[in-house]
Amino acid sequence: MCTNGINTGQFEQMIEQIDDHVKLERRWAHNLAHQAGDAGFSTVCEKLHAAQALLDEVRAALDEAKDALEDDAAAGANVTVSLV
Repeated sequence: MCTNGINTGQFEQMIEQIDDHVKLERRWAHNLAHQAGDAGFSTVCEKLHAAQALLDEVRAALDEAKDALEDDAAAGANVTVSLV
């Protein structure tokens, strides 16, 4: 569905692709944090867990962006775009 010149379905898929990528990076940060912790690198472990928490925040923001996309598309559905 296109709204105001934006294919909202494709736009949502692109947000989901970013989320999938961040999810993968979060998993790597988690795994590396445990490896560092097991090896006695406590500072590295702590920093990687902090990075993991930030990646969780990114994923939450992406979810909010998807919700906002639906809201904005619904609000903008009454707008007419004309080719000039």
